[in-house]
Amino acid sequence: MTEGAAAREITPLEERLIALIKSRGPITVADYMEDALLHPHDGYYTSQAPIGAKGDFTTAPEISQIFGELIGLWLVQSWTDMGSPADFNLIELGPGRGVLMQDILRAARLRPAFLDAAHVWLVETSGRLRHEQQRRLRDAGIATDWADGLADTPPAPSLIIANEFFDCLPIRQFVRGERGWRERLVGLDAQANALAFCESPTPPLPTIDLPEPGDAAAGAIFEVGEAGETIAEDISRLLVEHSGRALIIDYGHLHGGVGETLQAVRRHKYWPVLASPGRADITAHVNFERLQRAAFSAGAAAHGPTSQGAFLERLGLALRLERLSAGKTPEEAADLFAGAHRISSPTQMGELFKVLCVSSPGLNEPAGFSA
Repeated sequence: MTEGAAAREITPLEERLIALIKSRGPITVADYMEDALLHPHDGYYTSQAPIGAKGDFTTAPEISQIFGELIGLWLVQSWTDMGSPADFNLIELGPGRGVLMQDILRAARLRPAFLDAAHVWLVETSGRLRHEQQRRLRDAGIATDWADGLADTPPAPSLIIANEFFDCLPIRQFVRGERGWRERLVGLDAQANALAFCESPTPPLPTIDLPEPGDAAAGAIFEVGEAGETIAEDISRLLVEHSGRALIIDYGHLHGGVGETLQAVRRHKYWPVLASPGRADITAHVNFERLQRAAFSAGAAAHGPTSQGAFLERLGLALRLERLSAGKTPEEAADLFAGAHRISSPTQMGELFKVLCVSSPGLNEPAGFSA
């Protein structure tokens, strides 16, 4: 679908944004993303049902139960590595429909003491998704609470999982022009009745870490994920102070660089980023190098990143698939193999998605990060 065709759907949020920009001027890409995804009434995550076959995108836990089961066993091993604390927080950032946590808790039944010690905290701001999580986890038999942010969870030893969480955090964009770098903004088109990209007339503050202008071609875009780096620092400080590990899984780059990754998806297809705000998912690739740097700056240890496919294979994906498919019908077994292939194959999610572990100092190397 073309930009023009998509833009004919004027959403309530777009009307608000147009009025805001007419009144106050262009806004940053980060502010646009935050409103488009999290506006209390008309944001994507607060007003839509985004995940699954009937939604706009599908995540690894929705594709294969093996994903969540292996993560669950990884968490049990990490709890053991921490000395098996009698009380700890099991925190998931952006839990979606609760499928991953459901699979984690099912796999963790192999160690009842782990479940006895765990208090589940789901960091979720969407009331719609909270309701779905409550429905899915109501029979889990484990203490579960919800929080608006990581800071709202009580201080304690913690195991944290963030699967496809960092990719939807707001980013800023900068464009290499004739006068050097300028921040990319969201303004209005020539008729002032539709959203359009524009540039700041003044250079960015020197505190923003941008490449030298000579290292980028004219028109090149550089993305800065300040929100993600701040959360990575918060996670790291929590782990340094109280002990634990965090597992960050997302699609992105091992090393940052010049290039645009901002994208929108609607009904499992790419969608113009500025069209129909509040009706499409907007994401950007995660810069894992910057997350790792944030962890180090807070005094934490970091392992990886490694590819999702290699991580799952090292955790025993093939063996789990063999056992799970035993006794199944040919059709059921084929579905299991197809799901496992999709989450692990280099041509599917296995290479694009990366896994990073942030850890309190002094713990041994976590499972899944070395051959």
